[in-house]
Amino acid sequence: QARLVDSGGGQVQPGGSLRLSCAASVFTLDDYAIGWFRPAPGEEREGVSCQRSSDGDTYYSDSVKGRFAVSRDNTKNTAYLQMNSLESGDTAKYYCSADLNYLTYVRGDTYRVQYWGQGTQVTVAS
Repeated sequence: QARLVDSGGGQVQPGGSLRLSCAASVFTLDDYAIGWFRPAPGEEREGVSCQRSSDGDTYYSDSVKGRFAVSRDNTKNTAYLQMNSLESGDTAKYYCSADLNYLTYVRGDTYRVQYWGQGTQVTVAS
């Protein structure tokens, strides 16, 4: 069964770093746009980042720009979210996702997203 598996979460002190992984099975992740989300107050979820597959063009929300970075390892069929300079406000459960159409993310049509990971918890606390 095609699926995404999130991992890499944990507890870290403010200013620390974590790298989240998003491993795909059955389908080729490099063919898909990927998105990372976390719950946000008053919203179902906040789009943290999304990346187009064709050219790697990547969007970051203002809250994480300059601190988070998306990458892929096609040999492992896995995407990563490198999270640096973590703040208490980054505490959340993070979900990766994948969809063939990058516009799904651009339009905010998250209900159309084809694949979701199960989420991995990130806690930033001293």
